[in-house]
Amino acid sequence: MHSLSEIRKYTQAAFICAAFLLLSLQACSSPKSAAPAAVDQARLLNASSEPDNWLAGGGGFDEQHYSALDQINAQNIARLGLAWSFEVDTNRGQEATPLVIDGVMYTSTAWSKVYAIDARTGKQLWQFDPQVPGDAAYSTCCDVVNRGVAVWRGKVFVGTIDGRLIAIDARTGDQLWSVQTFDRSHPYAITGAPRVFKDKVIIGNGGAEFGVRGYVTAYDTETGKQIWRFYTVPGDPSKGPDGAASDSVMPMATRTWAGKWYTMGGGGTAWDSIVYDPEFDQVYIGVGNGAPWNRQVRSDGKGDNLFLSSIVAVDADTGKYKWHYQQIPGESWDFTATQPMMLATLSIGGKPRRVLMQAPKNGFFYVLDRKTGKLLSAKAFVPQTWADHIDLATGRPVMSENAYYQNGAKVMSPASVGGHNWQPMSYSPRTGLVYIPTVRWSMRYDQDPAFKFRPGAELNQGAAISLDPAAPWGTGALIAWDPLRQREVWRVPQPEMINGGTIATAGDLVFAGDAHGTFSAFGARDGKRLWSFKQPSGILAAPASYSIDGVQYIAVLVGKGGGAMGLPDVNRPRIPRLNGRMLVFKLGGKAVLPRVDLDLPPANPPGQTFSPATVALGGRLYGDKCARCHEGVAAPDLRRSNALSDAETWKAVVYDGVLTDTGMIGFSKLMSQAQVEAIRAYVGDLALELQKEAKTAPGKGATAKDMARAKPQ
Repeated sequence: MHSLSEIRKYTQAAFICAAFLLLSLQACSSPKSAAPAAVDQARLLNASSEPDNWLAGGGGFDEQHYSALDQINAQNIARLGLAWSFEVDTNRGQEATPLVIDGVMYTSTAWSKVYAIDARTGKQLWQFDPQVPGDAAYSTCCDVVNRGVAVWRGKVFVGTIDGRLIAIDARTGDQLWSVQTFDRSHPYAITGAPRVFKDKVIIGNGGAEFGVRGYVTAYDTETGKQIWRFYTVPGDPSKGPDGAASDSVMPMATRTWAGKWYTMGGGGTAWDSIVYDPEFDQVYIGVGNGAPWNRQVRSDGKGDNLFLSSIVAVDADTGKYKWHYQQIPGESWDFTATQPMMLATLSIGGKPRRVLMQAPKNGFFYVLDRKTGKLLSAKAFVPQTWADHIDLATGRPVMSENAYYQNGAKVMSPASVGGHNWQPMSYSPRTGLVYIPTVRWSMRYDQDPAFKFRPGAELNQGAAISLDPAAPWGTGALIAWDPLRQREVWRVPQPEMINGGTIATAGDLVFAGDAHGTFSAFGARDGKRLWSFKQPSGILAAPASYSIDGVQYIAVLVGKGGGAMGLPDVNRPRIPRLNGRMLVFKLGGKAVLPRVDLDLPPANPPGQTFSPATVALGGRLYGDKCARCHEGVAAPDLRRSNALSDAETWKAVVYDGVLTDTGMIGFSKLMSQAQVEAIRAYVGDLALELQKEAKTAPGKGATAKDMARAKPQ
């Protein structure tokens, strides 16, 4: 028998244990103390029911970029202010939409780096640097960008420029596993965000212009083991099946090609939009352009060339083909179908219809039935000249005369940059409108009799591409588009062609940034600008919204580069390359951005003269090798380079590659020393012109010669 005191001790101990257990259970059920990145299928299926978080790049499986939060609205938007900012450690293009899960923000930056940040305070929790080798930069058409991460069961997934898919521990930032998704001897790259569903993580790749064959791969989220792979264009028929999920449909696709396309890759890379549809348990793959662009070169001018410029639906578990819709048979203009796709249910003919919506490069807004791929409607959302219209009976475009420029040059609208590029559009179920950052631009296409396929990191367009003499530079605008009536509802002009992605909110607001760094809120129904915040870095990425302790936040990553890096800002002076920064706003925010030095170094021309022939040769080489990086803001302005005035330093950088680790490769395998010196002569000539103009117009940005020489990318 126990004494009374002993019984009392046991009772107290039992009470303490029970209390501790109760507190532990409460802690386990509290969102604030939930495990980091605790996202699974059930949570993503119900993403709309927890708008306090931003669980996926597009907000949820539907990719609508819509937030049901309405604390910030048209009535109080004037009180919106900066809550905090966070500077990242790279000054290249920033394109990611951040994720926010249970108070932690996860984002990627240029060079495929990943950050975890306290979403309330802006304090860094960890950083992961995959140590991408600098020479991988030259295998990208459009900067060392990254469009975001995915999270699943305590892991953060990122694709890297050099082709790794990496799983990171969301708590510590440590690498859990890594898989190489492509052969690095081929010039692929990854810039898109992974998608996750049903314990699978899926990723595509880019590099079509360099001569590769596109594909998409699904991996096991726990181990990194490959589950399935789908090739988007056929390979060499003589080599037989690929042993991939796409094998069953490749004979059909092969019949739509001609010649020896496979020796040039074929293209069809899925470098951005991939969407999972839980209602039909299928994945939609947005397929890119041909390699080379020109079907006359790529496929003897024959065939539809499946699955270029197509949306392909595959089974989510097996990767097996279900259906496809090809937007442009025989794609020849870099008109990709990789632009953002979103899922919605619209009332069509008085009945609810589950649809997929896309505004791709070619300038038409498409509405498809998600179950079957049937085209429901398609109308031009920007001016276009490649098709007379889209035949709804066949789903095929009725091509305009000489659209394939087979009989001489043709000026085409949109240009290769598209009527809409990768920048996310958004959809508001409250207004029924889609908000699209659009481009109006045209280009001149012609056959290139001197074309020779150059394998490796060289652009292989297979066509002579030039600016439209009548309209050398385009314009940008944010538009609201009615997908049911297929018409524009409102339009807001933007300062340059390429501007930022959008988010729509239940506060009947649309947030978007522009190329000059102004972040704005517009009325979702009328497009009226209600608020703006100015800072110097151009904005490309789409915002996200989240809430902590009842306070709504709007977050956007700023930093210009990407596909816009080869396009100079024509409506403002050039500014220095600034590190990217996450900007986060709330009502009553009082934070202030640090001051930055916007002064540029002076022009630094060589102290010698070169012959006109040398300068002309240098100009051709510059346009071929250098312009896609150095024309815009993502890479240094060579006219001001310290190396320009010294031949030996220039050779060490451009020929020998002493700065390869920073992304500036050496060109010793691609050019002779004399050719490298000719480029210095040409850039020196530009520096002299800049020096003269600076004396009469200090602070001037792009010169007249800049405009003439810039090559569209």
